[in-house]
Amino acid sequence: MSRIGKKPIEVPKGVEVSIQGSSVSVKGPKGSLQRTFSTGIDIRKEGDSIMVTPALYKKEIGALHGLTRTLVNNMVEGVTQGFVKTLEISGVGYKALIQGKNIVLNLGFSHQITYPLPAGIDASIDKQTVITLKGIDKDLVGQVASKIRSLRVPEPYKGKGIKYKEERIVKKAGKTGKK
Repeated sequence: MSRIGKKPIEVPKGVEVSIQGSSVSVKGPKGSLQRTFSTGIDIRKEGDSIMVTPALYKKEIGALHGLTRTLVNNMVEGVTQGFVKTLEISGVGYKALIQGKNIVLNLGFSHQITYPLPAGIDASIDKQTVITLKGIDKDLVGQVASKIRSLRVPEPYKGKGIKYKEERIVKKAGKTGKK
């Protein structure tokens, strides 16, 4: 059995969890999330906690045990606290701004890039070079951050591009000419 999967998920006050078969719905102060899981995993509510156990002891089901527990925990955490990803833009003339539900990026190309934000994601921009993405769905926040980063991945020589705040870019040495 999974070590992570065995841990109970504590449900804070103000959060409602409803389980119908393999479908889990979580409502909290920041919003609501719903997700359907594998039928081989048994999810049940016991008092103020949620327990995730495998229905059968098979290799495939065991592989999903810890994952399912983590996904349910992320749902509970998302509706109570939310998730935040921060991106930093570095490069001369590189900047971002918000126009309605779109992020407009100038990344050194001959044109601006307009990235539409999906429903459930809020963005804010500080000093035109720091993008903060917030949302209750951890998967969606990470996916949007990854797509924005992929528009201009940091290059290894000068470090220009879009990177995560906690990411460290290892720079390469440039070419050396004949001596």
